[in-house]
Amino acid sequence: MDQNRIPPTVRRTYGADDLSTAPSFGGGFINFGYWQGMDLTAPTPEDRVHSQEQLYRRVLREFPEPREHRRLAEVGCGRGLGAALALREFRFATVTGVDIHPDQVERARAVNAKALATYPDRLAYTLGPADDLPFADGSLDGVYSVEAAQHFRELTGFAHEAARVLRPGGRLVVTTFFTADGPDVAERLSILLGSFADGLDVPHPLSAFTADLGKAGFGDVTATSIGADVWPGLDRYLADTVPPGHWSRNFHHAWRTGLLDYHVVTADLA
Repeated sequence: MDQNRIPPTVRRTYGADDLSTAPSFGGGFINFGYWQGMDLTAPTPEDRVHSQEQLYRRVLREFPEPREHRRLAEVGCGRGLGAALALREFRFATVTGVDIHPDQVERARAVNAKALATYPDRLAYTLGPADDLPFADGSLDGVYSVEAAQHFRELTGFAHEAARVLRPGGRLVVTTFFTADGPDVAERLSILLGSFADGLDVPHPLSAFTADLGKAGFGDVTATSIGADVWPGLDRYLADTVPPGHWSRNFHHAWRTGLLDYHVVTADLA
């Protein structure tokens, strides 16, 4: 794979900077968390990790039972902890974590060495971009992605690749933060949030992604907002872990003002 395809901010953030070590993530997982039912009075680092595990469980429950014969891939797997959780708790037949960043693939293999040794034929981590997945046509029963699609430069190629690698009837589940429609949304987000300003995150309108899925051959496309279980919990945790006035606190404001929201998107290949 051409490593020049990795945008500089993505290369740095998930390479030398190793975003997983930032206090705002609590270590290990790298997502904003699903805080439903959690006590937000004084969330601890352990609560933060639990919220991130819960986001994976929220996504993985979208694959109906029986799950034992389903072959899955996670696109943008990062350190691979979610793929290991998927195999361990949901007992899929196989789970392959895919990431565009070679440092993340190396970390995933190191962090999950015990799981790889325990399930040598069922768990794997490999290098690959979202728009050129390393799988044969129709070889998977499910594809999922947890808070990675906001880094993809475009989602049209990802939608078509997911359709290519899934068998008929296979399911795609994607969760991340999508933007609202509007001519000034991207500009307003780049003012509020440093990750949009420096190009780490790309403003993808939800409506454009769901349209791409339809054009790629998916049916039964649904988008469910889970923002109420993401943004307040994240903001409460950030209040104790980032300096006052840090731009990351503006995610909550962007949600409250309708610029973006967190969704779970599901789609079944026709």
